[in-house]
Amino acid sequence: MLCHTTLSTGHGSHSAGADNRDLSFDFAKGILIVLVIVGHLLQYVIYRNNDYWYSPYFKSIYMFHMPLFMAISGYLSSRALLRKSLIRSINERAIQLLLPTLFWCAFMETAKVAAFSPSNSITYADILKDFIGSYWFIWAAFASFLVIKVLLTICRRRSMWIIGMSAIAVAILPVTFSILPLIRYTFPFFCLGFLLFQSTEWRARVLPRNKSPLIFSLAALAFACFLVWGKETYAYNNLVLIRDTASAEQVLLMFAGSVAASAIAFETVLPLWKLSSSNRVARFVAVELGQSTLLLYLLQGTVFRLMDLVQFGELWDLSTRISMAGVLGVAIIVIAMTVRWIVRDLGWVSRVVAGTPPRSGPLKPQSVTN
Repeated sequence: MLCHTTLSTGHGSHSAGADNRDLSFDFAKGILIVLVIVGHLLQYVIYRNNDYWYSPYFKSIYMFHMPLFMAISGYLSSRALLRKSLIRSINERAIQLLLPTLFWCAFMETAKVAAFSPSNSITYADILKDFIGSYWFIWAAFASFLVIKVLLTICRRRSMWIIGMSAIAVAILPVTFSILPLIRYTFPFFCLGFLLFQSTEWRARVLPRNKSPLIFSLAALAFACFLVWGKETYAYNNLVLIRDTASAEQVLLMFAGSVAASAIAFETVLPLWKLSSSNRVARFVAVELGQSTLLLYLLQGTVFRLMDLVQFGELWDLSTRISMAGVLGVAIIVIAMTVRWIVRDLGWVSRVVAGTPPRSGPLKPQSVTN
């Protein structure tokens, strides 16, 4: 979701050529950001109550979309983590992620005051809650990048082992304040993506010979987890906290199901891209949506947070709610693409609004992808 530059280097420098870009990762990110929007539409429009926890559609999306997003982020961030200095890499990542997050939070708070609560004052605590809670995945990605970079700087030769151990340690850490459970849930997947980037020999020699049995086993595991997945299996509800045998089972089910479902989803997306890469729709998903996931995430997060303040649709029938969800989903994508087109050549405006530098030339796509 965060940064993606080249096919051969995964996460290269800004000067990396456009011809080296692996659009299959962009295609995967484009599909995932659409699923993020669909998941929120299920929650905020189609159900409008707690029934979404039991929806098979909601469950099938939430089993893998954020874990896979984080794993891709860890994979594509590897070059920056390995090659750039601690200060430089953290500074660049903070500018890329936190600056546009601050902009969209300011936009949201302005909209709240102007349109929804002009007579009510908004406290600093409210703003901080919105800034962190509404865009929790940005903070999870930034925190994961920061932790891995610090571990790489300190541990050096043993850093791969330490990173693997840190994924387990963070996952079982009994801290439930604010968005920390969600960070603890997604951090192991960032580590997994980063470690897979390092395991080139294993992926090239060992995995192909055992791929079919592995995929079959993972598919069976994902299906079994889907069948027993319930409300308490979500990180939002179990807080990734092990208190007793029952909670331990839910946390284990959550991680096992997410790993298996993420792997199957990615193995499904890759051949789909190979078959449809020349199709206009597929290329739109890859080039336009996949290279704008940060902007899309921030925009949809702002929209759905504002929807918490609006009461509507209680008396609508299901078909009306589905229709309205479709209209809203398309509107979010259209607005995001319009914003991207407007700001892409405006220097620091592009960085502040979309987290991307302006295009360096008419034939080159953005070198940093969100």
